[in-house]
Amino acid sequence: MNMNLDFEFATAKQIIFKTNGIMDIAKSILKLGKYPLVVTGKDKGRAKPLLDALSHASMNYVLYTIHSEPTTTDLIQGVEIAKDSKCDMVIGFGGGSVLDSAKAIAILMNNPGELMDYLEVIGKGLPMGNPSAPLILIPTTSGTGSEVTKNSVVTSQEEKIKVSLRSPSMLADLVLVDPSLTLSMPQAITASTGLDALTQVIEPYVSSFANPLTDGFCREGIWRIGRSIKKAYDDGLDITAREDMALGSLLGGMALANAKLGAVHGFAGVIGGKLGAPHGFVCAALLPSVIEYNIRALIERDPEHIALRRYQEISIWLTGDDHADISACVHWLKDLYQHMNIQGLAAFGITTKDFDDIIRKSSGSSSMKGNPITLTHEEMINILTESM
Repeated sequence: MNMNLDFEFATAKQIIFKTNGIMDIAKSILKLGKYPLVVTGKDKGRAKPLLDALSHASMNYVLYTIHSEPTTTDLIQGVEIAKDSKCDMVIGFGGGSVLDSAKAIAILMNNPGELMDYLEVIGKGLPMGNPSAPLILIPTTSGTGSEVTKNSVVTSQEEKIKVSLRSPSMLADLVLVDPSLTLSMPQAITASTGLDALTQVIEPYVSSFANPLTDGFCREGIWRIGRSIKKAYDDGLDITAREDMALGSLLGGMALANAKLGAVHGFAGVIGGKLGAPHGFVCAALLPSVIEYNIRALIERDPEHIALRRYQEISIWLTGDDHADISACVHWLKDLYQHMNIQGLAAFGITTKDFDDIIRKSSGSSSMKGNPITLTHEEMINILTESM
């Protein structure tokens, strides 16, 4: 298989990566508007650095809180508040759920009709013709890469499914990645988001849609996250490790937005919507088995595939051993999981009775199409079984 040399690349209009950059971000925000809707997570105290920066710049704002992964109700309410308050831009400050909410609210503010007109799968999936309201995204976790992606994942409580709102116009006008904002992340969130970030630099690197530009992001991201994820978990105040994790997450976001993901995220989207399981931990549970069965399937059915060489490279980068076996990354992951006490899928209430439904719903997903090889039903059963 040759490298894909026909590709497009899109990302946020401006990205600032700066430790303690939150202290002077207001002057950049003022160039985009005057009266923001600030979307934050349930812990409002974490937003204090941003709110202080806005107040020092004499900017008024409206605060809107997201308590969990965004639902259709959350988005509809957020748009109503923004319009009623005559906000002229949106700032998302928080984890992936908050950033996804901010992206969706910003574009829905400027497009007519209802949310269901634009949602994929359960809605009409219509294109959004108007550009988003000015959008600023400031992540406080290192994992999702949502700050540089052009979609939002939305939970429909009625349908018990996660679906996407998607448009090129959802790319932010300004992104600030400030590693100092991640210092307060608890261990469990560091593990969950960090393993999601690692998955999101591994899957695009072996994706069937990989290209030379995203490859560079993945290579840099894999070794940075590999050398720092355990350090960040063990010592949350290690700013050097936090900087590596923040940069790795950003690189993964740019890679996945332009080269797709793979079977881990194909399964994880369905499992998360079905059971409300934490996305990062679901990805972690699946990653070793997906790598293992991808390697087996490639050796059996497509032994010249470039992804085999890339799994070898991933093993070398993660282990630091230039002579590492192609499957060494699987053993490295399992050792890391033991250190972090990462549990399997059974911990989230999944049983073998769920497998056929999960496979049926995930097989046609966008992420699954990025997997380097089409997995058989039996291989997918085996992956889920070994991820329990």
